[in-house]
Amino acid sequence: MSPHGYALPVDARTPQGWVVETPCGNTATLAAGTPIATPAVVLDPGHGGGETGAVGPNHLREAVVNLAVSNVVKATLEANGVTVVMTRADDTRVVLTTRSALVRKLRPAAMVSIHHNSSPDGPRNDPGTETYYQYRSPQAKRLAGLIYEEVVHALSQYQIPWVGLVDAGAKYRLNSQGGDYYHMLRETAGTPSVIAELAYISDPPEADLLARPDVQRVEGEAVARGILRYLRTQDPGSGYVTPLPRPSTDNGGGSEGCVDPAL
Repeated sequence: MSPHGYALPVDARTPQGWVVETPCGNTATLAAGTPIATPAVVLDPGHGGGETGAVGPNHLREAVVNLAVSNVVKATLEANGVTVVMTRADDTRVVLTTRSALVRKLRPAAMVSIHHNSSPDGPRNDPGTETYYQYRSPQAKRLAGLIYEEVVHALSQYQIPWVGLVDAGAKYRLNSQGGDYYHMLRETAGTPSVIAELAYISDPPEADLLARPDVQRVEGEAVARGILRYLRTQDPGSGYVTPLPRPSTDNGGGSEGCVDPAL
């Protein structure tokens, strides 16, 4: 942990200090820092800083909601005795290479990346929650199914017109080489990892829900329950679907225009 509170992957220790990867993916040497013990879970609040993620019709930024929900997940897990490290703890931009390197260095029991979605196919009768897992990891698949089950159950209490993809559920997505499409799943191989797209911030009724702290708490506690069941039970999860082919898109997360904060 850097003096200013950033969790950073360490590449080496030299007489000058810790050689770390910065939030923007650069290399820096820190004269001081605190080693991080391996946590049970790494939480990855998607986007941050100038990379806002999707923006709702109510001007709600995905990066803000992702962090708020992740803070609830963290607090709930810690209240249940589970140690947690977050890839970002404030509205700082952290590139994907730094996030995934942190997971590889820490090797937790699980990694969950928290997101909110956009661009649905159309209306649904139930929440269009999606959880993506590593294609070759049965453990990641089970984690995705448990989080999906808990989030859909929790959000279904709200009687609004939902939207989503026709193949919403717990699923994988592959790139043209047959590997995991998403960086945070592909580059964290060895740690069961999941990307959770909890609800559609682009949908006006859902965006209004997501702006409410009580709904953010409902989402976060649901994700935490899924993680706790993964760690402490053999429950199989549910919601597994075979995904439809989807075109490749630029998911962001690179370093262009990124400015490192004081570490």
